[in-house]
Amino acid sequence: MTDLSPSSPPTPAPAPLWRRLLPPLIAAALVAVLGAALLNPARNATDGGPLVGKPAPAFTLESLDGAQVSLAALQGRPVVLNFWASWCVPCREEAPLFRELGERRSGENGPAILGILFQETKEQNARDFIQEYALAYPNLRDPGIKTGINYGVAGIPETVFIDAEGVIRHVDRGGLTRERLNVGLEKIGVTGL
Repeated sequence: MTDLSPSSPPTPAPAPLWRRLLPPLIAAALVAVLGAALLNPARNATDGGPLVGKPAPAFTLESLDGAQVSLAALQGRPVVLNFWASWCVPCREEAPLFRELGERRSGENGPAILGILFQETKEQNARDFIQEYALAYPNLRDPGIKTGINYGVAGIPETVFIDAEGVIRHVDRGGLTRERLNVGLEKIGVTGL
């Protein structure tokens, strides 16, 4: 007798175990690597960079008071260049250090301190910030963040320490502590706070 019922296709053999486990294992490994990279930043990620040891990019910017300020006019003096914004919490935490540095190091013998607004959403907020922290050094507008781009600023705050010859000697990313500020100052020949 012949079987007339439709025959079902043969069931394929299951894939080997290693083939079934490989995609989830690869995904888990990628997640682990990404998580480790995000939670454990590279050593010394807060300082250094490709501009260290090179001449500082030139700029002429307008201060919030309307004065033109150029890096070239400061040649012969060490310069501390701080990129910041009023909405930046670490910028608020380091502002008292910049006020103290400005008070202690004012005049021709001390370093020139310049603030550069980076993606400031409202200029009045920057003015309020400057008044709140009694910052007495020039703070400059950077339209289109061209200067920020030239200095490789990826986030704020970021502070660039330029020696009297106009060479970048140190870059610090993230909110400064007194110790980190002093490291940068010493690299440009300025006694720390």
